[in-house]
Amino acid sequence: MSTISDHARRTAVITGASSGIGAATARALHGAGYRVALLARRADRIDSLADELGDGATAIIADVTDRDSLVAAAQRVKDELGGTDVLVNNAGVMLLGPFSPERREDYRTMVEANLLGAITTTEVFLDQLRDGGGDLVNISSVAGRTARPTNGVYAATKWGINGWSESLRQELLPDVRVTLIEPGVVDTELPSHITDNATRETVQEMYDVARVTPGEIAEVIAFILSRPRHLAINEVLLRPADQLG
Repeated sequence: MSTISDHARRTAVITGASSGIGAATARALHGAGYRVALLARRADRIDSLADELGDGATAIIADVTDRDSLVAAAQRVKDELGGTDVLVNNAGVMLLGPFSPERREDYRTMVEANLLGAITTTEVFLDQLRDGGGDLVNISSVAGRTARPTNGVYAATKWGINGWSESLRQELLPDVRVTLIEPGVVDTELPSHITDNATRETVQEMYDVARVTPGEIAEVIAFILSRPRHLAINEVLLRPADQLG
């Protein structure tokens, strides 16, 4: 693993930094010497995290479904932190449930946040990433490989992230390394967002016994970013050891 001094001049922008894998990644990269820009809608949470991390951590209110807020965030990162070296597209929601017209707003929310949000954020920060060579890390899911009943639209957004990431990998090399992270069940708050009561209860039971932590995913991300520039780790699938699919 690289030392703190190796990354003292690098800046990582993390979306969805208010909780879960996003917050854990911020902690891991800050501990490795990165300056971190914490992007999320929940100001109280990112402010608290920035206070916890201290010098080198900046909280920026931004919504990945609002391009104007992302443009403002990118300008602030450039002005205050010198630009973006790493972008971690982590923001997203998992609104599972039986396919039904009653859940059409859930479907729109997932497409706009999970897929279009990552695309828009990357488009806004791309010039900064290209300056001097950067890293793009897209957080997908096992659902980007395996679809099941009740996860169809969520899976569609993650399959979309996977295909888009591979296209970007080829298009942006050698200037930007692209890495796709596909976690299985991780101990996060994702099930709490599910609007279908029966589905939420079923999924929550599975997450209540989750043994893989956001910190363990963050450690993998930090390791990938620490590799020398001539080596790209393009795709990592991570499941709990006892997760079947």
